[in-house]
Amino acid sequence: MENQATSPHTDPMLKKRDEFEDILEERRNSSDLRYALKCYTPVIYKHLSPCDATSLKTKVLQSDQLHYVITQVSKETGRTSEDLQDEASSIIEEMAHRLQLSTVRFFAFALCKVFKTIFKSICVNENGIQRLQQAIHDHPVVLLPSHRSYMDFLLMSYILYTYDLSLPVIAAGMDFMGMKVIGEMLRMSGAFFIRRSFGGDKLYWAVFSEYVKTILKNGLAPVEFFLEGTRSRTSKSLTPKLGLLNIALDPFLKGEVFDISLVPVSISYERILEESLYAREMLGVPKPKESTSGLFKARKVLSEDYGSIHVYFGQPVSVRRLAEGRVNRCQFSLAPRYIPKRANGDVQTFVNDTAYRLVRAQEENMVLKPWVLLATILLQAENLQTGMRLEELTEEALWLRDLCRQYGGFLHWPDHVAPSEVVSASLSLHHSLVKISEGQVFIAFEEEGESPSGPVGPEEQVLRRSVPVLSCVSYRNQALHVFVRPALLATAVQTAASNHKQDVFNTFSFLRTMFSNEFILCPNAAVEDFEEACFLLMKTGVLQLNQQEVLVSHRGDRTISFLSRLLLPFVQGYQVVCSFLCEEATDSLTEKDFVVAVRKFIVKRLIAGTLRYPEILSSDLQKNAFAALLRLGAVQKVKRVDQTKLKINKVTMNSLEDTLGGKLPTPNAASARL
Repeated sequence: MENQATSPHTDPMLKKRDEFEDILEERRNSSDLRYALKCYTPVIYKHLSPCDATSLKTKVLQSDQLHYVITQVSKETGRTSEDLQDEASSIIEEMAHRLQLSTVRFFAFALCKVFKTIFKSICVNENGIQRLQQAIHDHPVVLLPSHRSYMDFLLMSYILYTYDLSLPVIAAGMDFMGMKVIGEMLRMSGAFFIRRSFGGDKLYWAVFSEYVKTILKNGLAPVEFFLEGTRSRTSKSLTPKLGLLNIALDPFLKGEVFDISLVPVSISYERILEESLYAREMLGVPKPKESTSGLFKARKVLSEDYGSIHVYFGQPVSVRRLAEGRVNRCQFSLAPRYIPKRANGDVQTFVNDTAYRLVRAQEENMVLKPWVLLATILLQAENLQTGMRLEELTEEALWLRDLCRQYGGFLHWPDHVAPSEVVSASLSLHHSLVKISEGQVFIAFEEEGESPSGPVGPEEQVLRRSVPVLSCVSYRNQALHVFVRPALLATAVQTAASNHKQDVFNTFSFLRTMFSNEFILCPNAAVEDFEEACFLLMKTGVLQLNQQEVLVSHRGDRTISFLSRLLLPFVQGYQVVCSFLCEEATDSLTEKDFVVAVRKFIVKRLIAGTLRYPEILSSDLQKNAFAALLRLGAVQKVKRVDQTKLKINKVTMNSLEDTLGGKLPTPNAASARL
């Protein structure tokens, strides 16, 4: 892998995609009990020495690294080594999995019943399964699925059991331990539980890291974790978290294994089980605590149709090949392997680049369903309440389908079915979000009126009406990775000081920097992203480039307008956050208070009609905007006594607000033309 990210039209990781097989088809025609009790003989790592869950814990507790850390912590704190050894034992008892085949078989039987009830199909690329089987035999494997639903880790284990592959050990949050019986059953299905934050707890970190590395070094099972760290409530890929990836790469970097295979997995849902829950979370409604009783209360989902799932196992990525010419592993030979060593800059850059590359591979293999395109179009309607004619929606969807394919989107649109039927079926599946009346299609807003607790005020009404919009936004977001680079360029072309190539690139680069928390944009790859965007817009006849100028053709108007509208809610959202911090932020404002205060500010503007996009109420967008302003120096965190206050650099903030204000593209904005 080069220092800078490679464009997808040349990236060897993103080759021609495989065909899918529906694994539910056989389940509908044969015994679920026979399936659950089948002979299970998975391929195992070629160098594997037998090791059960108890022996694994013993290996960790007796490791040189843990003994070294215990000695160091004992010197720092004055606690005895015996006391710390007991604490380490307690930590690993709390953390470790207890994989039992009997529990796996129970879940296999139960999940068959559930999946056949709520999903039409679960489609898996068989070639990817065959590649994974070979990888598990040859090297330790790390599975890196995308994370959009609670269903993800259950689905992964179900698929691997179906194909007779080694079941993974899965990093899970401590939240699931509160589910009592279910939590223990998850542990007996391969989950190991880790705290969300370790703080400065060196002992906990040592036990955790040694546990993961022992599994990998011995090839005991594939290790599975979510590179994004948590579920994406918005269906956009999140900035990768590097902690677990650093641990997973450590055995290779220290020469303890010959190679490690990293396998990105893309899980695409036609309809997300948690869609309304996620929308409410984005509006500030607290996430329900995971519990067994909550699970049973949620059984009403069994009466709904959630369409199809596509699971794509990507090409296994060799860490050895990625590191070639990038990392000098000799540095790890200067001290005993068991002594923790902080990675130097080259290693950190390598891990960061690898993480972005893997998330990008996940994105490229996400399967987009027709509703993703329909939601995108409906959100761009002139009036969200009246929507558009069904015939117009169908025509726009066909145009966007073709554009999506030209840009390399992995689109599942049944070409053998009439377009009107595809659109009708998709609208029917998402009946909770969209309505059709007298040939007009529009988002299904809640009826105005009273709630069970009494009259609804204007603020509450705005929040209630934003729920279906944010749910639709989460589906539109699934396609953003296809369009984001062309959209940045389209916006730059419309708003740059001139059509000179350097001016357009400067504007593109500014927008890219501003939104680097919002989208997966690899660090230090502005030139590559610009060239990729130019390539795609030239390929579709939208732009023509010469040595000095970027020119928009007349037939490119429709595409430029669509792409700039796609980015507009983010531009307007960041601008309004700047406005809030300039106009209403006080010296007493804390980061904790920021989201609540800015939400009230936005609600007032939505009621007044000065903002168009309800999705700006998303706490995800507001937090990303805040992170961007911190990174650009417009906001600083200042520690005062017992809390952290925010200090606003009003000169920088006003400058950014003015720049964003000048970069609000309109459909009729003038462009240079041939």
